[in-house]
Amino acid sequence: MALSLAKGLAKTELGAVITAAELHPDAPVRCVNWWKRRGGPWEPEGGPVRSPYIPVLATAEHQVQDLGFGVLLDMLGASRYARELDIGLERIMRRNGDGKGVQPMSSAPNSKDGALTTFQWFDETHRLYLPNQLRAHQTMLANMPKRPLADPWALETTTAFATGQGSIAERTMAYARQIAEQKVRDQHLFFFHRQASPQHDLRTVAGRRAAVVEARGPEAAAWSDIPGICAQWDDPTRDPRYLARVWLNQPNAAAGRAFDAEQFAGLARAEKIPDGALVTLGFDGSRTSDATGIIITEVVTGLQEVVGIWENPGRDDWEVPDSDVDAAMAAVFARWDVWRAYCDPYWWESYVAKWAGDFGEKRVVSFATNSIRRIAPALRAYAAAIASGELTHTGHPSYLAHVGNACRRETQLLDPEGRPVWTIAKEREDSPFKIDLAMAGCLSWQARLDAVAAGAKPQSKRPPSVIFAD
Repeated sequence: MALSLAKGLAKTELGAVITAAELHPDAPVRCVNWWKRRGGPWEPEGGPVRSPYIPVLATAEHQVQDLGFGVLLDMLGASRYARELDIGLERIMRRNGDGKGVQPMSSAPNSKDGALTTFQWFDETHRLYLPNQLRAHQTMLANMPKRPLADPWALETTTAFATGQGSIAERTMAYARQIAEQKVRDQHLFFFHRQASPQHDLRTVAGRRAAVVEARGPEAAAWSDIPGICAQWDDPTRDPRYLARVWLNQPNAAAGRAFDAEQFAGLARAEKIPDGALVTLGFDGSRTSDATGIIITEVVTGLQEVVGIWENPGRDDWEVPDSDVDAAMAAVFARWDVWRAYCDPYWWESYVAKWAGDFGEKRVVSFATNSIRRIAPALRAYAAAIASGELTHTGHPSYLAHVGNACRRETQLLDPEGRPVWTIAKEREDSPFKIDLAMAGCLSWQARLDAVAAGAKPQSKRPPSVIFAD
C-alpha cells in the first residue's frame, strides 16, 4: 500500500497507528478463522500477528527517531497500552517476548536476522533515493514472501517527490502508472495519490485556495488553516515549486535545484561515443568525502558519457584510489581524440600537472571551479544546453543523480547583462548527495563550446593505440 498526500494530513501518524496495531498482542489485524455469523452479517474472525517483525525504514538512524519511529514512541508511551509493551529507543517489543517487534533502520535488515517480516513501513519515501536506500527497499519487499502464513504487507507514506531524483516515491508512482495503463499486471499494490489539478491560477488568492482545498479534500480542508497555507505564496523568499510540491502534492523539480532533473533525464540516449571520436573532457572531484568523476563530450554531436566515477561508499576511512584515476585518464586519451581537458585542480594539483606533462599543456588545462567569475558563465551555458536539449548523455545513473542534487547558490555579483551570478553546491556541506559529476559535465561541456568556437578538428587520423571494452 502506498499513500501520497499533501503536507499536514497526518500521514506519519496514520502509519504509526497501523504499526502499533500490527505490534499489539491482541489487535485483530489478521483473519485467523473462517467467516462466522453472529446473528447478523457474516464476519471474519480477527486476531493478532504471531511473532511480529516490523522494520521501519527512513533516511538515517537518527532521522528514523525523528520521523515515523519517533511518532510511534510518543504515541505508545502515552497510551494505555504502554504497560503491555517493552518500549525502547532502538526497539519496541511485546513484553511476552513474542517476535522481534518494531525496529528503526536506515538499511535493509541484517540477513542473519532471517528478515521474516510481518509488516514494514517506509515513511517519507520522497526522501529515500540514495543507492543503498533503494537497495534496502528492494530487499525488504523481496523478504515478504518468506512468511506467507503471516500475510505480510508493506506501507509507504509520502508527500509528492522531487522529479528526477529517482526516489522510492517516484518509482512507486511510475509502477502504479504502469499498472493503471495495463502495461504490468499486479493485484497487490493499492496506490492512493491526491493532488491539485494544474488549471488553478496560483497568482490569485482564489486560485490558491481552490488548489489547496482540492489537494486536501473537503473533509481535511474543513479543519485546515487554508488562509495560512495560501499566504505562504506571498512570501518572496519562498520557492513556489516547493510550495506546490508539499501543499498541493504536485511532483515537480526540487526547490532550489540548479537544473531541471526531469528534463535532464529525458535527454538520455541509448548510445555510446565511438572510439577515436573528437571529444572534450571534464574532471572534478574530491579525495575522501565526496566523489570524483570524468566525463567526455563528443564535439560533433554534444553527446556526453561518464568514463570514470569513484564515490565514497559511506566509510570514514575511504579515499579515492588515485592510481585508478590516473589510469582512467590515460585510457581516455588512448581511446578517444581529446581536444581539451578542463580539470578542477583542487586536491588534484600534482596529477593535473602530471597529465599536462603526459598529454600536453594545451590539451590539459586547469579550470578552478571556485573562481565564480569563471565557472558562472560555464554553468549558465550548461543549464541552457540542458533546457534546449542541445546536450545529450548516455544515461549513467550517477550522472542523473548528481545533476538532480546540484543546488543553485546565488552570489552578490551581476553578469555584464545585469543578471544575478550563481554557482552550484550541495544542499548542505555535510550532505551525502553528491554533485561532482554535474560539475565535471559542465567543464566538459564548456570545453566542447570552446572547441566548436575554435573550429576544432581531429588532431590525429590514426586510430587510438588502445581499445578498451565497455
